[in-house]
Amino acid sequence: MTSSCCAIIVRGQPRGGPPPERQINLSNIRAGAMARRAAQGQPDTKDTPDEPWAFQAREFLRKKLIGKEVCFTVEIKIASGREYGMVYLGKDTTGENIAESLVTEGLATVRREGIRGNNPEQARLCEHEDQAKASKKGMWSEGSGTHTIRDIKYTIENPRNFVDSLHQKPINAIIEHVRDGSVVRALLLPDYYLVTVMLSGIKCPTFKREADGTETPEPFAAEAKFFTESRLLQRDVQIILESCPNQIILGTILHPNGNITELLLKEGFARCVDWSMAVYTQGAEKLRAAERSAKERKVRIWKDYVAPTANLDQKDRQFVAKVMQVVNADAMVVKLNSGEYKTIHLSSIRPPRIEGEEKNKDKDKRFRPLYDIPYMFEAREFLRKKLIGKKVNVTVDYIRAATSAGEGTPAFPERTCATVTIGGINIAEALVSKGLATVIRYRQDDDQRSSHYDELLAAEARAIKNGKGLHSKKEVPIHRVADISGETQKAKQFLPFLQRAGRSEAVVEYVFSGSRLKLYMPKETCLITFLLAGIECPRSSRNMPGGMQVAEPFSDEAMLFTKELVLQREVEVEVESMDKAGNFIGWLHIEGVNLSVALVENALSKVHFTAERSAYYKTLVSAEEACRQRKEKIWANYEEKPVEEVVHLSEEKERVANYRPVYVTEITDTLHFYTQDVETGGQLESLMETMRAEIAAQPPVEGSYSARRGDNCIAKFADGEWYRARVEKVESPAKVHVFYIDYGNREVVSSTRLAAIPPAFSTRTLPAQATEYAFAFIQVPQDEDARADVVDCIVRDIHNTQCLLNVEYSGASCPHVTIQFADTKEDVGLGLVKEGLVMVDVRKEKHLQKMVTEYLNSQESAKSARLNIWRYGDFRADDADEFGYSR
Repeated sequence: MTSSCCAIIVRGQPRGGPPPERQINLSNIRAGAMARRAAQGQPDTKDTPDEPWAFQAREFLRKKLIGKEVCFTVEIKIASGREYGMVYLGKDTTGENIAESLVTEGLATVRREGIRGNNPEQARLCEHEDQAKASKKGMWSEGSGTHTIRDIKYTIENPRNFVDSLHQKPINAIIEHVRDGSVVRALLLPDYYLVTVMLSGIKCPTFKREADGTETPEPFAAEAKFFTESRLLQRDVQIILESCPNQIILGTILHPNGNITELLLKEGFARCVDWSMAVYTQGAEKLRAAERSAKERKVRIWKDYVAPTANLDQKDRQFVAKVMQVVNADAMVVKLNSGEYKTIHLSSIRPPRIEGEEKNKDKDKRFRPLYDIPYMFEAREFLRKKLIGKKVNVTVDYIRAATSAGEGTPAFPERTCATVTIGGINIAEALVSKGLATVIRYRQDDDQRSSHYDELLAAEARAIKNGKGLHSKKEVPIHRVADISGETQKAKQFLPFLQRAGRSEAVVEYVFSGSRLKLYMPKETCLITFLLAGIECPRSSRNMPGGMQVAEPFSDEAMLFTKELVLQREVEVEVESMDKAGNFIGWLHIEGVNLSVALVENALSKVHFTAERSAYYKTLVSAEEACRQRKEKIWANYEEKPVEEVVHLSEEKERVANYRPVYVTEITDTLHFYTQDVETGGQLESLMETMRAEIAAQPPVEGSYSARRGDNCIAKFADGEWYRARVEKVESPAKVHVFYIDYGNREVVSSTRLAAIPPAFSTRTLPAQATEYAFAFIQVPQDEDARADVVDCIVRDIHNTQCLLNVEYSGASCPHVTIQFADTKEDVGLGLVKEGLVMVDVRKEKHLQKMVTEYLNSQESAKSARLNIWRYGDFRADDADEFGYSR
């Protein structure tokens, strides 16, 4: 349609592009002209309103003809090129004559001055006009036939308020004009507001206006315009007005046949735009999916499109990997199923950084980004706690090419940027929603971005709205972390504190080698260098004053082993000592595993002689022996030294009788017993008195102690007094198994009867006083009743009494000893043999043969007298197993 309501624009069928259009003016009739706005730059021209009944005539033709097939005849063509003729609805001239229909409805008048009497068509027009007058139709009625159409641009002072007042509800409209594929003029009904609407979330190629006033179309601009025109121009539609930023009204046009926004994208006539995507009410993912479809098919504007990951195989685009390390706050090192390590950057996000003048501040200070950049530590910790050691799904979005260093910008290597999810959660989105990262803004044609870019923008908008993290107006968190690595004086001051603390929590920040690590101590907010105790790990290559030191075999494997097990994990450390350089030495535990032991078990370390005085020595030695036998890794070339046969001296040595006074405190059901040395008894009494006095002055808060297996603590015994104890097992808060380290007895107590041991009374101040022993030369009966008789006898004789003790030989779990009554000096074990309560354990060592013979003679006497276990004779001959005995 044109501004005249007697003109119709027709187009042929499209073939490979927009078809030519042709304007046909209806002959012999005249209808009112539509309103026109004054031409810009021509001050003499004025706005003209709609003539009466012009709008109704236009609407009549619009509803009857738009989108329909018509047939036309051209009667006259004037010098200006304008064509006049007749238009018929349908394929030929037998259809409805449009000029006659207009006149019949009283929406047009007949130009009688040019009518020739012999023309039947013109005569019919006059008849129809006479009938319309008689029927008082249209302009022949008494109505004014005027409509007020108001252009929002000139009549509404605040378009944003107008758009907001509609509450994003669909309103009926007619599309009056299509400027380009994504911008239209629409008439809102029923109030006849004329608005310019830009489709939310997309942009089509446009027509650029040159300086001389001519328009140059961008590629596919004409096709996009025709695509929208052919579907929407002068159609009845519904419009959702969604937003009005900077006086531009954004909206979505709904038509019964589909959504033009999504269709334009799907057919490659438009691209998504981020700035208006957020207001698109139908769901931004639909637009991205439509655009993705066009890109994959390489249609129209995407004909030369190459996907960012086009050169990657499917297995490299999407894979599952284990997170081994978090780098800053936007990258991580992952381990692929193949065992290969790969650094992954989170797509489209930027970690916290220092802006402007802050960069130049504190140049003399050692700058540590993790602690000194606001929110960097929080971001890293969020990722570390969420991901470290876990399997994640990685979808590579793009590969960012390496960049060389520029003025003020460092060089960057090639980066693999991906979307990382765990349990369905997009990690980058979670980070942004907490305000711990920001979203990168891209040029509109930059396709190297996250596949979930819209969710990232939405998450950032939420974080800004809620004032989270970087967007908070509160003071930024400050992390004052003291780095005492290599600071000998500071380390010396700190050492006693760490020694008293027992097991301390730490996070492994860096692994220098298999046995050398940097730890962050959260409670103490400091960084320390930590060396693993008890082992000798292969050295890595390093710069020395005399040149580069060559790496020892398996040093890299040891470092990798330690990294995989503990890097950035939460661990517990026991600090024992420190070296001259200010490095702490001790034991590191992760989830019940001692790292020193693990390295030895995996043949990546040897046991160092300093481990002899530790509780882990036996475990370390047996693990080393097993690896040595298998000739594994560092033991691959190990050759056992031949044993010289001259060593008979040890067999000829005599038994040493060096009895010392002890106090027997506990006897177990297996006939093991615990003793305290009489010499140190005074120290224990003094320590207990002081400890109880301190506890009485400052009683522990009931229930405040959380028991953990292996921890030393204090426990309230049945007598109401506090004693030093060790937690052996935690069944529940009501059932905690404890071992009293100074007395040897065990008990199951409620955690409310436990408390933290005051540092001044730990085992560093006074070692545990109860020592476990077993009787030498004695074999305990397996029969429960017989064994109970022995225990009863022993308890009567030596429990809670002072005796004399001599170590005879070592056993699997504790030393084997002979014990004498303090007054009579009689051998307690020999007495048991004489009474026929136990059997003799025959030892082969030469220096013990005198004792063994004495014990065997006593056994024979008891057997002859048929005492106790011998009352039915020597049961060990044929039926020992039946009676539960074994020789």
